[in-house]
Amino acid sequence: MNTIKKSFLKSKFLSIKHYKYFSIYNELLNEYKNKKIIFVEIGIANGGSLFIWKKFFLRSKIIGIDSNPECKKFEKYGFKIEIGDQSCPKFWKKFFNKYGKVDVILDDGGHTNHQQISTVVNCTPFIRNGGILITEDTFCSYMKDFGNPSKYSFINFAKKTIDDINYNYPGLGQFKYSLNKFIYCINYFDGIVAFKVNRKLCFKNYLVKNDKPTFNHKDFRYNFEVKNKFRNKILRKLNYIYIILKVILFNKIKSLKTQRYFK
Repeated sequence: MNTIKKSFLKSKFLSIKHYKYFSIYNELLNEYKNKKIIFVEIGIANGGSLFIWKKFFLRSKIIGIDSNPECKKFEKYGFKIEIGDQSCPKFWKKFFNKYGKVDVILDDGGHTNHQQISTVVNCTPFIRNGGILITEDTFCSYMKDFGNPSKYSFINFAKKTIDDINYNYPGLGQFKYSLNKFIYCINYFDGIVAFKVNRKLCFKNYLVKNDKPTFNHKDFRYNFEVKNKFRNKILRKLNYIYIILKVILFNKIKSLKTQRYFK
């Protein structure tokens, strides 16, 4: 049996998890199991999950965050408990001033768009290289109870972050607000999005080549050729524009066949 699931069943107090999460946790968190890390869980409710992580991360400092002051009682079991609003920048500033950088953050808090997005925005710069931020219950981005579907849902924010990461390729674009100096990889699962942090892997993605012999093979990507009948500079430019327009039209036509995958 999955060790996290086993700890879940034996936890001292109530914990509620979606069944698929156990294997996802194992995939995402196993590399931290025997390390001395700082693990932060947002949304501790009845405290049951704290005991899961205490059993799993034997060498770690475990910090629980909740908006309910009643949760302070779990400190008697050896946990650090902070009371505050996960959507409040002032709370996070105070938190990181106290604890410094952390390794793993698990957001099982309020699940609203604002709470989940604010947590990623305020926490990512304070996660150590090699660390991870896991946001749970992301299906709330599709639920009316959470004000969704919305252009500004958490899932759409995560999708935007895919563009943000790819903008590390020179010349593609740039957002006014960017996390691509911290996040180098995003893992998507049923109900979970995981942001992997490592500043060392967030460099510009420049093209390199090995300077070996080339055969100059024709590019068959578009499978058409325009014969250059004129050699003067102006007509060569016109011919180049013609090729570009034909490529654009070609891609437009081809995209009609793939649009169904975006519905």
